[in-house]
Amino acid sequence: MLCSILVTVDPVIIFEEEYRALRPRAPMPPFVVRFRRFTSLNTTIRLREGQLRVSLSDLLEGAPEPVLRAIAHILIAKIYKKPIDAAHNQRYKRFASSATITRAVERIRSTRAVKYYFGPEGRFYNLEEVFDSINVRFFHGLLGRPDLTWSEHFAKRSLGHYDAALNTIVVSRVFDRPSSPRYAIEYLLYHEMLHLKHPVTMHGTRRCVHSRAFKADEALFPQLKEALAFLKRL
Repeated sequence: MLCSILVTVDPVIIFEEEYRALRPRAPMPPFVVRFRRFTSLNTTIRLREGQLRVSLSDLLEGAPEPVLRAIAHILIAKIYKKPIDAAHNQRYKRFASSATITRAVERIRSTRAVKYYFGPEGRFYNLEEVFDSINVRFFHGLLGRPDLTWSEHFAKRSLGHYDAALNTIVVSRVFDRPSSPRYAIEYLLYHEMLHLKHPVTMHGTRRCVHSRAFKADEALFPQLKEALAFLKRL
């Protein structure tokens, strides 16, 4: 159980009350509110056939009533383009960034998320070989190797990312070609490896992904300027 205070009010009633507060004169549409087995703290609202259909992560089934009211307010305000109340916004952010919920989301992602693994061996570059080389040069060989895989497609927007819940570094297959300089792939892996050394931290309700220590280490990459220029051209 995530929280000691369980929701006792029907979520539909909560959404209806927040709708009325935001749209006091508008006709009340029927609400359908369901908790679903998402892989994160997802919340969605859609207007379909005159109904407002709400899907909430099942992680929210144990949420305090004020938190559900905040979510209802935020979702309804967004769909009708109304200003979001700062107190509701802050209440939800505090809940979502709490240590209990953060751990629960990571646990759920590690068990529910689908892991697409295409392996480290590319046509021109082997990610394991590049990782091991960088590990020795910059981390004294002390970083444990996560799963390394090329992406399925030649993505140009998401060039690389580290998924902590799945302990996987994914590199876009767009780099696996003779025209890609090795230093660009090394920098990309080095950047993602820094996420292992400097995990995400919370500053209040804000996630700090690239801390000062992270950026200081990143600046130590000897061909940083050239690598960034190459990535920009992509």
